[in-house]
Amino acid sequence: MDPVTSGILVIVALFALMAIGTPIAFALGGVSLTALVLSSGMSELTYFGETFYDSIASFGFVAIPMFILMGAAVASSPTGRDLYRSLDLWLGRVPGGLAISNIGACSIFAALSGSSPATSAAIGKLGIPEMRKRGYPDGVAAGCIAAGGTLGILIPPSVTMIVYGIATETSIGRLFIAGALPGLMLAGLFMIWTLIACKLAGGYQNPVADAASAVKQNVEGNLKALVRVLPFLAVVSGILFALYGGLATPSEAAGAGAFLCLALAIIVYRMWQVRPLKIILRDALRESVMIMLIIAAAEIFAYALSSLYITQTVAGGIADLEVNRWVLMGVINLFLLVAGFFLPPVAVIVMTAPILMPIILSAHFDPYWFAVILTINLEIGLITPPVGLNLFIINGIAPDIALKDILLGSLPYALCMVLGIVLLCFFPGIATWLPDLILG
Repeated sequence: MDPVTSGILVIVALFALMAIGTPIAFALGGVSLTALVLSSGMSELTYFGETFYDSIASFGFVAIPMFILMGAAVASSPTGRDLYRSLDLWLGRVPGGLAISNIGACSIFAALSGSSPATSAAIGKLGIPEMRKRGYPDGVAAGCIAAGGTLGILIPPSVTMIVYGIATETSIGRLFIAGALPGLMLAGLFMIWTLIACKLAGGYQNPVADAASAVKQNVEGNLKALVRVLPFLAVVSGILFALYGGLATPSEAAGAGAFLCLALAIIVYRMWQVRPLKIILRDALRESVMIMLIIAAAEIFAYALSSLYITQTVAGGIADLEVNRWVLMGVINLFLLVAGFFLPPVAVIVMTAPILMPIILSAHFDPYWFAVILTINLEIGLITPPVGLNLFIINGIAPDIALKDILLGSLPYALCMVLGIVLLCFFPGIATWLPDLILG
């Protein structure tokens, strides 16, 4: 069977398994194992086990569960509530300011947790009911949180950037720096659209804005909340400084960050009981195992595609396209966008980054700039159907808001991300200037 036909059958089988609800890791592993056995016989079972183990038996992967534990400690504590109250103090009294403060809270919480679902859930539980109470349309309330949550996989420290760095053997510290300015740029674009949407809808004011005594009480309470958040921000800043300054490896920095955030959650928020600590460790373990299984299964999938010469055929076909390199980049963006519609970011990165990296380098694109482009494409997938993980998280938080309204409220933010990709193509320095400045 020729590689093209084999590739089509493998992809169809993979999507068929996922369509019936098979977990992604098991779908990838099952299709890969079946393809290997049918093509090369039962002897491939030996390589299956070895590849599965070797793909995650690397010390570099320690950074993933440690950063996830760090994010779980932040997400399971009242940090999101305090952060939200603090930003509402400064922005809640301007038209549309509450929605803008939610995006700001998502940006900062994304840096604390490194997870899009955790960011959407933590800020959404507080922000959506408050915005609806103050008269914001359901679409604006849900859309700004769903979109703001996607910043969790771009603003450092980001688990997906770690996975990309390991998959492509690029510097994780440089990847973190490369995502910083684009993340702030997207947050700014989100805020601009939110302000426009709120003005078109009439604008919304904080109902306590005209009461001096209420404002004074609000200021005092929110400043105290801000003080409780500052130690967590200091930990994140320290981690990034240690990474960028070459003082620690990603695994070492992640371990220190996880310990410090867990300790701060216990000390600052008096989380002495066994139950909250058990929830933090359970959530971190569950997400870590899921990601590691996806990585291992995706490595098996990549091995199967390579054994069937599918990878080589696809890469050769793309490389042989006699088109301008920006047309090539447009094709790659379209491919990543479609992949992000159906698969979670970690799966897409592990499956596609090793294939695309030689093509990117041969077309003379910067691999760190491309990491940002890839991540933004995957962010779009988080707020678009059919998977749209953040859409379902928001729907779970506010089940009385129709999924259609959440989707319609999120689509303008997806267009903001497309604009962000365009800006990065015209001005690649947005992603490359800061890493070059800091690391040379």
